Amino acid sequence: MTHRKDAGLVLAGIRQIELQAMDRGAELLQLNEIIGETLFTLISTGTELALYLGRADFTNIPGYAAVFRVQEVGSEVLAFKPGDLAFCMGPHRSVQRVRETEALLLPEGLSPAAAVFARMMSVSMSTLSTTKARPPQRVMVSGLGLVGNMAAQLFAASGYSVTAYDPVAWKREAAARGAGAGSGAMVSNLPPVDDPAQRGKFALVVECSGHEQAVLDGCRMVGKNGEVVMVGVPWRKQTETYAHELLQHVFYNYVVLRSGWEWDIPTHAVSSVEPGIFTNLAGALQWLAAGKVKVDGLYEVVSPKEAAAVYEDLAEQRNYSLGFIFDWSLV
Repeated sequence: MTHRKDAGLVLAGIRQIELQAMDRGAELLQLNEIIGETLFTLISTGTELALYLGRADFTNIPGYAAVFRVQEVGSEVLAFKPGDLAFCMGPHRSVQRVRETEALLLPEGLSPAAAVFARMMSVSMSTLSTTKARPPQRVMVSGLGLVGNMAAQLFAASGYSVTAYDPVAWKREAAARGAGAGSGAMVSNLPPVDDPAQRGKFALVVECSGHEQAVLDGCRMVGKNGEVVMVGVPWRKQTETYAHELLQHVFYNYVVLRSGWEWDIPTHAVSSVEPGIFTNLAGALQWLAAGKVKVDGLYEVVSPKEAAAVYEDLAEQRNYSLGFIFDWSLV
């Protein structure tokens, strides 16, 4: 393998992100590894913004959605060859090096830029894999950021009757036009918790905002024995709501309130009938390729050289796009 310099984004401190040179190294590929140059990576505006603002402490090399062109493969690799386009849960870096089992071949015809959204789809696909709600039951999606938008499309494409809520007008508009409208999901402002015609009519609430009030409202809207799944991470306290009010709804309405953290299921399915993260990612890529989930108009493509400005704009809520993709050909 050729020794060469590469680049990657590094969180150097709170609200400090830098494009730095990185050494690819000269180590030989392992027998089961593949390596290639990154085409696109997607910013996770939830997790990565929390890292940028110092609300979480996972790593100083952010990113977990990448598409790359395979350059070299280990001698035991069977699924990939040089020139193939591959998806992996890789960082914002100009090169991706992973084991064969940690990458997926892109379906023919799928845009590499669109393919990175499979990672955001997989967040709520864990809930889709584990919920007891079945189509055509009613599903409420709370929060229409990137994860919520993908969730609304996924559940609608799966045959559920979906109503999605978000108090932010431009996020509702993004869901209502193009992608959201095509999915068949209905979009509105705030859940009508005082409307008896709507309250208690949902089998599942997919809560994607991480806001305490949204969790409470979800417990009001779900029917008896229904599920409220917390997909959104509660990064910080946002209300003065007491737990007692939430517990009353959970207790008297038999609500199943549970975590929607995607890693509830294994990375790789243990059998053909069990869910797995990579099974869901493969399905997400196929759905994107088939047009069941649409991302046109949901994102902007930027250079990694602009990372500092992009993250700061996200922190100050100066952006009006759900997603931002780094184009590594611009480095």
